[in-house]
Amino acid sequence: MSPLSKLCLAVGISAGLSMGAAHAQEAAVNDPHQWLEAVTDEKALDWVRAQNAKSEAELAETPEFKQLEADLLAIYDSDDKIPGVYKQGDWYYNFWRDRNHERGIWRRTTLEEYRKPQPQWETVLDLDALNAAEGENWVWHGASCLRPAYTRCLIALSRGGADADVTREFDLSTKTWVDGGFFRDEAKGGLGWIDQDNVYVYTDFGDGSLTSSGYPRIVKQLARGQSMDQATLVYEGQPDDMYIAAIHDDTPGFERDFVSRTLAFYNDELYLRNGDDAHGCASGAGAGCAGASGALTKIDAPNSANKSAHREWLMLELREPWTVAGTTYPAGALLVAKFDDYLAGKREFDVLFEPTETTSLAGATWTKNHLVVNVLEDVKNRLTVLTPGADGWTRSALAGVPELGTVAVAAVDSDESDALWMTVTDFLTPSTLMLAEIGSDAAPEVLKTMPTFFDASRHEVEQHFATSKDGTRVPYFLVRPKDLVLDGSNPTLLYGYGGFEISLTPGYSGGIGKGWLEKGGVYAVANIRGGGEYGPRWHQAALKQNRHKAYEDFAAVAQDLIARNITSPAHLGVRGGSNGGLLTGNMLTQYPELFGAVVIQVPLLDMQRYHKLLAGASWMAEYGNPDTADWQFIQEFSPYHLFDPAKEYPPTILLTSTRDDRVHPGHARKMMAKMSEAGKDVRYYENIEGGHGGAANNRQAAHMDALYLTFLWQQLGK
Repeated sequence: MSPLSKLCLAVGISAGLSMGAAHAQEAAVNDPHQWLEAVTDEKALDWVRAQNAKSEAELAETPEFKQLEADLLAIYDSDDKIPGVYKQGDWYYNFWRDRNHERGIWRRTTLEEYRKPQPQWETVLDLDALNAAEGENWVWHGASCLRPAYTRCLIALSRGGADADVTREFDLSTKTWVDGGFFRDEAKGGLGWIDQDNVYVYTDFGDGSLTSSGYPRIVKQLARGQSMDQATLVYEGQPDDMYIAAIHDDTPGFERDFVSRTLAFYNDELYLRNGDDAHGCASGAGAGCAGASGALTKIDAPNSANKSAHREWLMLELREPWTVAGTTYPAGALLVAKFDDYLAGKREFDVLFEPTETTSLAGATWTKNHLVVNVLEDVKNRLTVLTPGADGWTRSALAGVPELGTVAVAAVDSDESDALWMTVTDFLTPSTLMLAEIGSDAAPEVLKTMPTFFDASRHEVEQHFATSKDGTRVPYFLVRPKDLVLDGSNPTLLYGYGGFEISLTPGYSGGIGKGWLEKGGVYAVANIRGGGEYGPRWHQAALKQNRHKAYEDFAAVAQDLIARNITSPAHLGVRGGSNGGLLTGNMLTQYPELFGAVVIQVPLLDMQRYHKLLAGASWMAEYGNPDTADWQFIQEFSPYHLFDPAKEYPPTILLTSTRDDRVHPGHARKMMAKMSEAGKDVRYYENIEGGHGGAANNRQAAHMDALYLTFLWQQLGK
């Protein structure tokens, strides 16, 4: 795995521009509901429990709800789901939850065994047993094991599903925690292996060690047996940076150490650590670095580019046009160069992909000898195998790739083989996992197929294009009954996200299928601007002062569904979470006449204070800084401020989690209070556990999904 890929896994999806120093223009806040921002205050929690009880009484007491909840739980707990695996040494590992393992088990098997319909698994760590023994509520956050032996692992565990977690050292050979081993206390950040006796640590080291976004500002090297205050400083960023981390690339023959300084969302600097020990120190723009030695070499490429190293190659995925050595490369292009040559000053690139009006780069996966490029063409996947040689790169098709559906590929072992995991799915077809070998004439081997969780025989999938307010062509997928009557009375659920360059592609959902489609509902997914369906330009088109374009796109899809007589406002519902919760909050406040029901999940809603709450400061590159003149345009998409007590609004449900330490539950709490106070048709449910995903286990997920699906069917059903 490339250094950048590992760093992205460490940072997670939350990213964005830091707060900056400008607070002089901060708007005055007079908010009678601000007390609800006190997450664990007993008065606030009493208010939450009261709202939950009302929603439960309205939605969860019927036999229909209880049956749906049971059906969803059976799907989420199913033993027949595909157990995705990843290879470490000779073993294939999987983390698994079902009815007998509520928190889950970390387990492993062999490839020979995995090929069987019912593999035999060896349990490595049982989280339910661990929680019982320690009196905790640990949620799995992943494991990183040191190669080549893969006997020592750094395991991250979160209390209740929060982003903040702890890291503990685990011995795979004995299946026990290492007494006196590496340990990181609860915080946002991580530990990463350098070798058996050294790790990188980026975490909360005390006062002043976090960025204004609440993420690590300092990375150190920690040797076995040292305390945190004895660790050696590697890099110290600025308070208004977003995230500082370091990684050791353990690729045999190409071992390197990198430091990543993320200044903002899609704005980062990548440094190579120099010297045989690679244990030096550097600082960002005047930050202190006393007492350390060594140096860092900046990878001299645009901050906006996605930078990664694999073996002898440096790969750059451009997000803005870049002119270098007399040549201009377009935004969205994928370039490669020889890593050592590039550091020596050469600027000779091979262009592996250039976007068009209808295509964008969805991903690129290295195997031992090849690079597989995954391209979206009007939101449909196309795969190409690229092979470096003395005369440049050759291109070939990957055998056995289906024409339709979402196709994802990942290397089985990028250092050892050209084998690929290939996953194929769509809205109505259960996911299939295949094992493909580049260069083989044989069709990919089908390893696992997810069972059918709902009756899809009555539905079909279409793709349509709506026209937005400014004339932009906006694609959306429609899943509808084959015998759909175009009379405007069909219950229809429209889903969207539209942010952070995240693409929404077709995928099989047992929950949506059982709780919506099987009942005869219509389901639509909108590929609006702000997402990544057409690459960086599609994302950048809806940033900051242009945020309204994402909402205009979504409204255009809703209007297109109505114009086609598929549905009507009384039968059209909308759902979104996180940034998608901000989207549906704006549908509620700006386009209430288009919808008969609104679902708002783990949302941002108060855009005047979002940057002061939890990780909010990290998203200012997306939305802007409300403490500056940006507030003039931000207030135009702040649902909390757009709400008008005198207006009519469609029935609404707000769902969030107390333990969400990414998007503050105060957003949903305060919106509920404001709407309820005005006598609007609104209900609220807050899961006391669960992180940004809303639920910490399958039972909680089934309960929350059953709540919103029951609500939608009550409001939109015929």
